[in-house]
Amino acid sequence: MKLDIFIVDAFTDAQFKGNSAAIVPLEQWISDELMQKIASENNLSETAFIVKNSSNSYHIRWFSPLTEIDFCGHATLATAFVLFNHLDVSNEVEFTTNKVGSLIVTSQNDGKIVMNFPMQKPEPILHVPTDLLAGLSIAPKKVLKNRQAYFVVYNTQHEVEQVAYQSDLLKQLAPFDVVVTAKGDDADFVSRYFWPANGGDEDPVTGSIHTGLAPFWAEQLNKRSLNAYQASARGGSLICHVDFDSARVTLVGEGVLYLKGCIFV
Repeated sequence: MKLDIFIVDAFTDAQFKGNSAAIVPLEQWISDELMQKIASENNLSETAFIVKNSSNSYHIRWFSPLTEIDFCGHATLATAFVLFNHLDVSNEVEFTTNKVGSLIVTSQNDGKIVMNFPMQKPEPILHVPTDLLAGLSIAPKKVLKNRQAYFVVYNTQHEVEQVAYQSDLLKQLAPFDVVVTAKGDDADFVSRYFWPANGGDEDPVTGSIHTGLAPFWAEQLNKRSLNAYQASARGGSLICHVDFDSARVTLVGEGVLYLKGCIFV
């Protein structure tokens, strides 16, 4: 079987920055086992598989090298980039999902991609897991949690950039990942994302977690539009708009094509 594949750097306007995702368009679903093997072979943080529902609607599923993921923002942006620029889809597409409902993505005239996602605001927790505290080199100011991850809040961007983590301990928090965050020096807020239980040690740019980070910082800073920076080695920038009335978060970013080819399985 021959399948098309694209690799796109997401949340960046330059190659080798942001977060890479593979996109595999399918005419019909292949087995979960084969999708997982392809994602493991690609060895990127995410591989997205899509099947067309109608002209501007696709069902999307995301796989890390280790497991299927409920929700992935950067691979959604990368998939929309491919559809808009290489597969003749007009400037709006709907992605249907197994876990997080409908995702509406549009393309602006300037090439930026706008994604409208359900809000996943974190809530404070009473008891912080000992593996979380032991797994991070800097003690948190505050810890919250949503359906995806523990949110570890620090006082400064410097702490976010300098914190070291122990993957073996954070892995014990499965199925939850860990995001560390603080008010930014230049951006409104910064973050890093660790996910040893579900994909790898540190994710370069994580769109999905900003559906929780953005509403948290919107309340802290009393702003509804925020600039975010994920301070990984590759780095990535996002513009976030928060609508508390509709419980939705809009993320804006860019993508750059790295590879177009075929795989044989």
